[in-house]
Amino acid sequence: MVARVKMGAEDSVDNDRASDLAKDEEIIAFQAHLKNLSKYGGFYMACLLVQCSCACFCHLGRYKCAGPAVLSGIADSWNKKPSNWKGNDPCGDKWIGITCTRNRITSIRLSSFGLSGTLSGDISYLSELRNLDLSYNKDLGGPLPSTIGALSNLENLILVGCSFSGEIPKELGQLSKLIFLSLNSNRFTGSIPASLGNLPNLYWFDLADNKLTGGLPVFDGINPGLDNLTNTKHFHFGINQLSGPIPSQIFNSQMKLIHLLLDNNNFSGSIPPTLGLLNALEVLRLDNNKQLTGPVPSNINNLTKLAELHLENNQLTGTLPDLTGMGALSFVDMSNNSFNASDVPDWFTTLPSLTSLYLENLRVAGQLPQALFSLPAIQTLRLRGNRFNGTLNIGSDFSTQLQLIDLRDNQITQITVGGSQYNNKLMLVGNPICNQGSNEKYCTATGQSNQATPPPYITPKKCPGLPPPCVSNQILSPSCMCAVPYRGTLFFRSPSFSDLSNVSYYSLLEQGMRAKFVEYNLPVDSISIHDPSVNSVNNLQMALDVFPRGKIQFGEQDISDIGFILSNQTYKPPPVFGPYYFIGQSYSFANEVLLSRKSKTNRLPMIVGVSVGGAVLVAAVLALVVVISRRKRKQKQTEERSQSFVSWDMKSTSTSVPQLRGARMFTFDELKKITNNFSEANDIGNGGYGKVYRGTLPSGQLVAVKRSQQGSLQGSLEFRTEIELLSRVHHKNVVSLVGFCLDQGEQMLVYEYVPNGTLKESLVKF
Repeated sequence: MVARVKMGAEDSVDNDRASDLAKDEEIIAFQAHLKNLSKYGGFYMACLLVQCSCACFCHLGRYKCAGPAVLSGIADSWNKKPSNWKGNDPCGDKWIGITCTRNRITSIRLSSFGLSGTLSGDISYLSELRNLDLSYNKDLGGPLPSTIGALSNLENLILVGCSFSGEIPKELGQLSKLIFLSLNSNRFTGSIPASLGNLPNLYWFDLADNKLTGGLPVFDGINPGLDNLTNTKHFHFGINQLSGPIPSQIFNSQMKLIHLLLDNNNFSGSIPPTLGLLNALEVLRLDNNKQLTGPVPSNINNLTKLAELHLENNQLTGTLPDLTGMGALSFVDMSNNSFNASDVPDWFTTLPSLTSLYLENLRVAGQLPQALFSLPAIQTLRLRGNRFNGTLNIGSDFSTQLQLIDLRDNQITQITVGGSQYNNKLMLVGNPICNQGSNEKYCTATGQSNQATPPPYITPKKCPGLPPPCVSNQILSPSCMCAVPYRGTLFFRSPSFSDLSNVSYYSLLEQGMRAKFVEYNLPVDSISIHDPSVNSVNNLQMALDVFPRGKIQFGEQDISDIGFILSNQTYKPPPVFGPYYFIGQSYSFANEVLLSRKSKTNRLPMIVGVSVGGAVLVAAVLALVVVISRRKRKQKQTEERSQSFVSWDMKSTSTSVPQLRGARMFTFDELKKITNNFSEANDIGNGGYGKVYRGTLPSGQLVAVKRSQQGSLQGSLEFRTEIELLSRVHHKNVVSLVGFCLDQGEQMLVYEYVPNGTLKESLVKF
């Protein structure tokens, strides 16, 4: 048997309670049970669980630390594991992706390792874990185990770009130390758990790009809500199927939100006026909620720190919002709504930081002020489908950054050209000025542009001469070296610029990212960015290649570190790029490439194999004859042993039949499956009777399987008596018997699997 030791001060037992327990009938029954076990030569497992680095299991008076077993058990749910996950000391042997503090595992970071499978509930036994990052493993999925809520020290839970599905466990609300929760770009369904409102230290909250439904939970007097998260700065809930009204209660003046992203959902009703209380807000995306109606709150101009405002593609009504005084605004898009027809607003020319103004199909009328084109930072004016009329006067002092003026389908009758003619893109088709047979370029479908459209940006190569040729799996870096880069895609959710041809933005991005990697002593030579574009959900995306320094390929630990810097926002881009996330690709590590090369180039093993093949075949035939002969003898013994088991009638009331209470029979194949063929990774103890293996039943319950070894097998009577006695003992301080197996010549007992406790706690209890 195994003595259970619970953890936590609330489970301690004082002396009076210990005295009461000593008188308990079940303890007396347990003592009688031990006496009977010794009578029949059974085994006695009554050791105390001693505290170790992860979880412990006791066997025959000895304990074995299950830290490596827990990690190996987790890896058993995956298609592969890091190359050096071997041995019994993850901390001392510096397992890849594992960080330890005082010999306790505190961090698992395995982004872009090409993992597939599920996340095992065994993760809950790593009680000191602070960081869990399994991002960018797109084939890693299944439900997120609810036992993750037991990781009371967890600070960063990052599972970006995987395939996790099912509901987000409400138990995550127990992670009171959680700072960073990033579950975006998965397949989660169901609603946002109200329990997540219990996370007082949460800073980053990202559930975007899933399949979440339902509304935004708020405090109802009993259950918590998102309005309790006054310290959270990022609500990223876009690209889901969230619905219902946006609760007025969800916003309050105590909140520190700087990014509120609710875009591409199914919200309905009106925008609550409490939105104006978020005085720290910098980015607001409510776009693409086609049932969002009503007027925009008049106090929206209280948001004086707001830099990006996205209200496009809704059914908003009332007057066009007054943005006077919002001097930090750089990007405004309110296109495709149902606002009342209005004249050109005065605030058009009062926003000094404005780079992009998108007001399409809004019935705005009047003559455009020339000062609009002279705003110092203006890059793009998309004003199609309105009622702008009169003369278009761009003037001669228009901004040098102005790249596009789209005024298609308006009522402009003439254009005035200043002393310095505007030669960038101008589109006026659908205006009266173009309905009179004009041959001007601005009246064509593509519009006026005296400059060829530049190709998509790519980081330039700095080769002193002809670039060297690279083999198929290598790419030429910006510093003109052939290497295997770490690749992925950057997504910027709300950049404050729209001119994608401005190379200065990308240069800043490259320099800043490389500097961050160097700051953390990572072997990064250069950064390459290419193919920036705006995708279907209005995010700016671009490909990223990170090249190694001093070697052709990154190592596994390099990728673990680089991935974490990008996944947990250690690297922050220049402010003009706004909030971002990264989706990395799986990386082919050097050891994988070497294996591939050996299979192609090292032919010596094949030659040797052919040479000795005949001899091996002859030996195999002889061995087969011997094995068959022995198997027949063993099968006879097995049949004799199994026959006595088959003769047990579980429905009988005979005293010769074991009277079982709650224990079930297992087949050998069932126990073989749940222990992964009795793998060494699941070996958690051994003694004179045999070995003990950790296993997981189909229900998810963790069990310990005690398998007898040859030489310690009991007779059927003794084994039957032992099973009966074990099944009758039920006490909260005693681990229960789950079942047994007497199949194929095996004798096995199946117990609950128990976590660790301290020796002090154990002594107090007993």
